[in-house]
Amino acid sequence: MVSIITPSYNSEQFIATTITSVINQTYKDWELIIVDDASVDNTCNIVLDFCQKDKRIKFIKQSKNLGTGVSRNTAIKAAQGNYIAFLDSDDIWKPNKLEKQLAVMKSKKAAICFSSYELINEQGESLNKLIEALPKLSFQKQLKCNYIGNLTGIYDVNAMGKIFMPEIKKRQDWVMWLYLLKKEGPAIGIKESLAYYRVREGSISSNKFNLIAYNFNVFRKALGFGFFKSTRHLTIFLYEYFFVKSKQTKSL
Repeated sequence: MVSIITPSYNSEQFIATTITSVINQTYKDWELIIVDDASVDNTCNIVLDFCQKDKRIKFIKQSKNLGTGVSRNTAIKAAQGNYIAFLDSDDIWKPNKLEKQLAVMKSKKAAICFSSYELINEQGESLNKLIEALPKLSFQKQLKCNYIGNLTGIYDVNAMGKIFMPEIKKRQDWVMWLYLLKKEGPAIGIKESLAYYRVREGSISSNKFNLIAYNFNVFRKALGFGFFKSTRHLTIFLYEYFFVKSKQTKSL
């Protein structure tokens, strides 16, 4: 069984589409654990309606806003699956996503898998951009820059146990994949696009200054590097992000 981790916060505009993309999976042995971070819109009612129709959907509501990292970790603690996958409340999976990845993981005896994905805007329209997955990803390569789109990542709980995200404000997923790769790498990447990532106004990916600030925090606080080592790794990241990883973005 695959446990799907979905944090939500004021997601009434998108979450029905996200949940539907899970229900439409060709692979049916899954549980969807949605942890709501004290939404004040209609998100909870929408989720509860889905829960009544499909018992594979589980809902946990936090009484106060604690952040995405805490929400994801709460869901991971509740997860009962052999695999853990991630899907944010505004992103979308293609129907064969789980089936394709599990087949690759089993055939290649891989504990971690991710795939290419496409970018859409807030209205769900294509931005005509594909983020292409590397065929294989090591810890050292991931340390230079985050190469795993979190909405495509899956890891094998049987192989390494449950791995949690650090409770930093942003970029928790990058650090978690580093933990996983250090323990049981490399990760296998699937070239085929299996998901859609929604680029929203004010997101880290749309604000380069915030991207730099939060990434420095990854090295300094989450990984415990000293100031000078963090600065050196941030410099490596900037080169990797703008001159190496940028080549993975393809026009459709």
